[in-house]
Amino acid sequence: MIQKLLIANRGEIACRIARSAREMGIATLAIASEADEEALHVQSCDEVVYLGGHSPAESYLRRDAIIDAARARGADAVHPGYGFLSEDPDFAQAVQEAGLIWVGPPASAIRAMGLKDAAKALMQKAGVPIVPGYHGEGQSLQVLQQAAAEIGYPILIKAVAGGGGKGMRRVDRLEDFAAHLASAQSEAQGAFGNARVLIEKFIANPRHIEIQVFGDGQKALHLYERDCSLQRRHQKVIEEAPAPHMPNAVRDAMGRAAVRAAEAIGYASAGTVEFIVDGSSPLQEDSFYFMEMNTRLQVEHPVTEEILGIDLVAWQLEVAAGGLLPLKQEQVQAQGHSIEARLYAEDSAQGFLPSIGQLHHLTFGPGLRVETGVAQGGQVTPYYDPMIAKLIATGPDRASALRQLLRGLRLTQIAGLKTNRDFLIALLQHEDFVAGIFDTGLIARDMEALTRASEPAPEDWARAALCAMGLLDTGRDWPGDAGFTLFTPLRQSLTLRHQDQLQTVQVSLRPGGQAVVDVAGEILAWGARDIAQRPAVLAAGKVYLFDGQTLVFDVMDPLKRIATVQSDGAITAPMPGLVKQVFVRAGQEVAAGDPIVVLEAMKMQHTLCADFAGRVENLTARQDQQVDAGVILAVIEAAPEEA
Repeated sequence: MIQKLLIANRGEIACRIARSAREMGIATLAIASEADEEALHVQSCDEVVYLGGHSPAESYLRRDAIIDAARARGADAVHPGYGFLSEDPDFAQAVQEAGLIWVGPPASAIRAMGLKDAAKALMQKAGVPIVPGYHGEGQSLQVLQQAAAEIGYPILIKAVAGGGGKGMRRVDRLEDFAAHLASAQSEAQGAFGNARVLIEKFIANPRHIEIQVFGDGQKALHLYERDCSLQRRHQKVIEEAPAPHMPNAVRDAMGRAAVRAAEAIGYASAGTVEFIVDGSSPLQEDSFYFMEMNTRLQVEHPVTEEILGIDLVAWQLEVAAGGLLPLKQEQVQAQGHSIEARLYAEDSAQGFLPSIGQLHHLTFGPGLRVETGVAQGGQVTPYYDPMIAKLIATGPDRASALRQLLRGLRLTQIAGLKTNRDFLIALLQHEDFVAGIFDTGLIARDMEALTRASEPAPEDWARAALCAMGLLDTGRDWPGDAGFTLFTPLRQSLTLRHQDQLQTVQVSLRPGGQAVVDVAGEILAWGARDIAQRPAVLAAGKVYLFDGQTLVFDVMDPLKRIATVQSDGAITAPMPGLVKQVFVRAGQEVAAGDPIVVLEAMKMQHTLCADFAGRVENLTARQDQQVDAGVILAVIEAAPEEA
């Protein structure tokens, strides 16, 4: 039995692992960077070792320092979670060579699945169906171009290493192949240090369905499937189990294939075999293909736990300590349906740009399983993944789980930074998703509708004004007697701003608890208790209204001049980050929308473009330069207007 577990990770997954370990009576040891000194995962563990630095390279990727910490503090096991070092075979091997228990698959299994081309060859040998494609050693333009022609367009270029959509490009015609190949190879080299790619037939209307497997090194079993087709830029957004409209015969066939894959590499612990499925017609036993295997605990594992009533982390700890599979295949029975939504700190209206800052207010809706690594008052920093929480709803059927998740999201309140909450609400109401008929292209096809923001109505301005005055408190009764003199009603005027729209609102409170609000000449009168209250929060000089969409209003200081918002041509860093690429030179002419700089932050790359046509002046950005938020990277001097 494991006595003390070092959790080689952070955030929600570290908190998740700590919870199961605590329930099993296992002591826990956290590691933390300087940026995470007060993080929730630190508070969730019995002890902590601070590794220093802010970036992953200075902390969570320091193999030797992590192993030394385990030895020094008497830990006898290491759980890597997901991300960071979880799929690093050298780290897994080093942990075991240090005499510690590795809570995960053998290093040999990680290596076998580490490169997509080698993994596909191995799976083909094991009788697992793979997508038609080229997985050879030749990497010249001529060889790859010929392979693409033989496969037939459209094709998919994929980096053999890594994941997360990096180094992946769809190509629809021969004329575009060379440019897309160069781009994919460059991205793969930068992300994984390996520019090699493979070529695959592009599956139209693809669904991404994965099988949860679990092994003890000798035997393996499958734990049903998850549908992860709702993706944005190859990143999963919504996951559910079981998959909608999945025939039992197809489920059994995919499960058997996944078990063959796991047993072919002597797999132990939790893993996921990912398949791409042709969704253009009803699912068939011969319409799925092996994509890759993730040799770790998956982000979306909670939905599997919910429908099976198991604890995968506890299973991992038991098997790592020498135990056998807790169940036989015939004992695995699913009940109900579970859906997970990934809640991120990001601005959906601005291309999902990560949002950093303090969580001034944070409450999650009722009826949800919440997996989070942050708390109210905490910080979302630019150094790591901007996930706030995974929200999971489970019900007796898909419709009830969907209703529960939607209700929970509507009642989730976050103030202090931008989130994808409204995007998730819109996505869960999409008619194709509700019907269970969708593929990986749904979000991209309907992105505009899914991210469209509504303009505030007069009632919204009125509610925001009342909240700013402290007169709209959704947690208590209406303060009907607040602010009154004996004979004269309270009158107050305040200016609010929503994006670039300004509005001065007049509020009068009258005896008996009546509020009369004047919004641009529209008079709204509310009684003390007949207002259909909408959740509202005042935090750091902003009012947040929550419902289907979040509306944010700045409360303007009347003593400060209100400046007009307009572009001055300055290209500034929206957050701290690393300059990955500079597309222009000083004095160069650019058109509106031309890329200027690529900035990397929170493991994502963001292209900053020119707002208008002009000439590049004051170019300060340099490749591989670390910059702070607000730093001017370049200035675009507008082209002179023609006479």
